[in-house]
Amino acid sequence: MRVMMSKENYTPWDASEVLAGVNEEGIIEYLIDALEENDPEFFARAVGDVARAKGMTAIAQETHLGRPSLYKALSGDRDPRIGTVMKVLAALDIQLTVAPKRD
Repeated sequence: MRVMMSKENYTPWDASEVLAGVNEEGIIEYLIDALEENDPEFFARAVGDVARAKGMTAIAQETHLGRPSLYKALSGDRDPRIGTVMKVLAALDIQLTVAPKRD
C-alpha cells in the first residue's frame, strides 16, 4: 500500500509574532508560565521569543551583546548563562523575583 504525502508547506509557528501584539501583563504571564516549567532551556527560549517580539537589535544594543550570540543563547538549544538572561530581562524592563515554591 502506498501512502501519498501532502505537498503542503507549513510555516513554523513563531511565538514572537504573537507576542508582538501582547501587552506587558501578557508578556509577564507568558514568562511566568515558561519559568514554571523548571527547564532553563525552555525559559531561555521564552525570553528569546519576547526579545524577538520587542526587537533583537535594540536588545543587543542595550545589553552590549552581539545579536548572533543572543540568538544562540536564547534559542533553547543550550543552557544559557544566567547573566545573559538577566541582561536581556533588564533590557526588557523585567526582573526575576524569588518566592517560596507554590504547590
